[in-house]
Amino acid sequence: MKSFTLDVNPGICGFTCRIESVSSDKKNTRIAITGSECSMIQKLAETITEVSFQDIFVPLTRNQIFLKAEQAGCHLACPVPVAVVKASEAALVLALPKDVTINFT
Repeated sequence: MKSFTLDVNPGICGFTCRIESVSSDKKNTRIAITGSECSMIQKLAETITEVSFQDIFVPLTRNQIFLKAEQAGCHLACPVPVAVVKASEAALVLALPKDVTINFT
């Protein structure tokens, strides 16, 4: 069982959160999004509690993670849904854990 914790600083809104991903088997991982004061991320946290192997490979326009983020009202540039994907990939051993950054220069 693989377990990963990601701290997400989404930028100007300041609504940081923590994402925990724990593989429950080789095809599914449990997701917990905690610590955000953002009402939209709180809604997202209620609807995304598990990500499957298949969820990772669905095109963006049909991907349940991003559809649920849209339904929760998340801003288009919110990095939390992407962080859910990254945490899930790592827990399902589909990608190595590596920090991601976006910097204005």
